Amino acid sequence: MRKLTTVLATGVLVSLVGVGTASAQTEPVASSGQQAQAPAQTAQTLAAPPRGRMAATANPLYRTGTLADSHCSPGGLPKGSTAAYKRFLTRVTNCLNASWSTQFRKAKLPFSKPRLRIITRKLRTPCGPWSPGADGIYCSTDRTMYMLVTKTQLRDPFALGITRLMAHEYGHHVQNISGIWSYYWPARARASKAGQLQLSRRSELQAECFSSVFMRTIEDTLPIDPAQWDYTVDWFRKNGAKAWPQNDHGKGSSQAFWMNRGYGSASPGSCNTWAASARAVA
Repeated sequence: MRKLTTVLATGVLVSLVGVGTASAQTEPVASSGQQAQAPAQTAQTLAAPPRGRMAATANPLYRTGTLADSHCSPGGLPKGSTAAYKRFLTRVTNCLNASWSTQFRKAKLPFSKPRLRIITRKLRTPCGPWSPGADGIYCSTDRTMYMLVTKTQLRDPFALGITRLMAHEYGHHVQNISGIWSYYWPARARASKAGQLQLSRRSELQAECFSSVFMRTIEDTLPIDPAQWDYTVDWFRKNGAKAWPQNDHGKGSSQAFWMNRGYGSASPGSCNTWAASARAVA
């Protein structure tokens, strides 16, 4: 478990910063790169994404049941290979597209893929400067997931950790195109400081729950070692809040709660943080 501890300390904590950057923008974002084609959808059968508070508290995605299994098998993640790392990130994104496009079809909502841009140095995105230490950013302005491949990651790659991060950033894309963020950002603009922090926690904890839902669907094909998953959740419980100067992502116990909830249910409907009590998103 020593190796996993090292990866979590140097990788997952850094990933947390990337997640915060992705959700700290004033507009929803997207991603670029090679994506799997979404199943064709008939325009007449699709509804416009809902808007307003009900878009967050009663989104049609919550009634779609278990997340579709993409049978994701992105392959190995060997040390020292930038090409292998990029290939892994692209394949995971394809898996996320496959699962969530099916879910949107079941919800009768229009689906669009994010873009994936894999970078080797920090850059300024349309959402602003790169956040110090970030490994990944989802920028709503151009709907792009920016994933940073660092020398540290290449030296000690951790498939579970990077997949969890990508699934979290993709969760923000889901919030964006499903209409959830059409409530979040206007509500945040009107809220007090305390209200803004709570709304941010609802958004971030939902994205983490969505991530865990996806992780459950690929537990046999990634595959996910149950001991590593349990250790990861426990790490977030103990350390998940330490990266943030203010409580905009939730206490470690809150992060662990929504990770367990998503993983245990494998259903987006379990991730309705918008209707949860204030205590559940503390």
